[in-house]
Amino acid sequence: MDLVEQFPCAREIFDQASEVVGYNMAELCFKDPKGQLDSTQFTQPALLTHQIACLESFKSESKGIVQPTVLAGHSVGEYSALVAGGALSFETALRLVKHRGELMGKLGRGTMLATTLDFESAIKLADKHYCGIGGCNLPQQTVIAGEHHDLEALMDDLAQFYPGKRGILLKTEGAFHTYLMVGAAQEFRKILDGVEFRDLETDVLSNYTGTFHEVDSAAIRSRLFFQLFNPVRWVDCMEAAMNKDVEIIVEFGGGIGKEEGPENKKPNLGSITRKSLKMNHHEALYVPAINASSISSAVEKLT
Repeated sequence: MDLVEQFPCAREIFDQASEVVGYNMAELCFKDPKGQLDSTQFTQPALLTHQIACLESFKSESKGIVQPTVLAGHSVGEYSALVAGGALSFETALRLVKHRGELMGKLGRGTMLATTLDFESAIKLADKHYCGIGGCNLPQQTVIAGEHHDLEALMDDLAQFYPGKRGILLKTEGAFHTYLMVGAAQEFRKILDGVEFRDLETDVLSNYTGTFHEVDSAAIRSRLFFQLFNPVRWVDCMEAAMNKDVEIIVEFGGGIGKEEGPENKKPNLGSITRKSLKMNHHEALYVPAINASSISSAVEKLT
């Protein structure tokens, strides 16, 4: 609640979100009285809303002095990046993400396994067990996804053939970003086709290609369709950003951790970002902006 209590613009974002989705977004995000946040149909709109609220709060506090040169978001975060880049309004993006979450929850199946495998080893195991690659987060951090029974068999092989590697099952409602999401993507395309995308004002990275989105709105639309059933190529996105000589990375929204209170949450991509910078020998300042205190700290550091 610290965000909406301290920043009026964040409160406005949450109010707008409530009107779009038809339920109290602030109550869902900060109290979750019905235990709905673990359901992807609610998780995705909540993440988008929180990310944009943090972004707008930062912009307000910094008085617009800090301007982005590259924008990126992981999975649903790509929609936040497209909002920041001018391709979508917040309300339009939220409607898209609401439908996206509902379809992925309804039509998706299976689950996901975060491993410490490199891509080549992961795809070898995945193919053998009718699974897919859901994300390439780091050179040695690949997410495999598939049906529950297929992943169980895959985990047996992981333990036998890669004894030094780990696999952690993720709490997801489906094998996101794999062929098991094709049905959801086909329905989502109908919704995407009815949405007007504006030309980008700032470079935005595509999860699907690992490179920058084209300015053309039709190309952006198709990349979001393919994103649903193809791996998140975050390794490539980070490398593309570093090739642009990015000196400051600010992460907006999100927050993981079991402890209550916004001050006890950790940024979702903090560890991955720091490891990416270190592996690529790239010097850049990483700053989280995920709650009121970290936003104020980020503004102080960057202005």
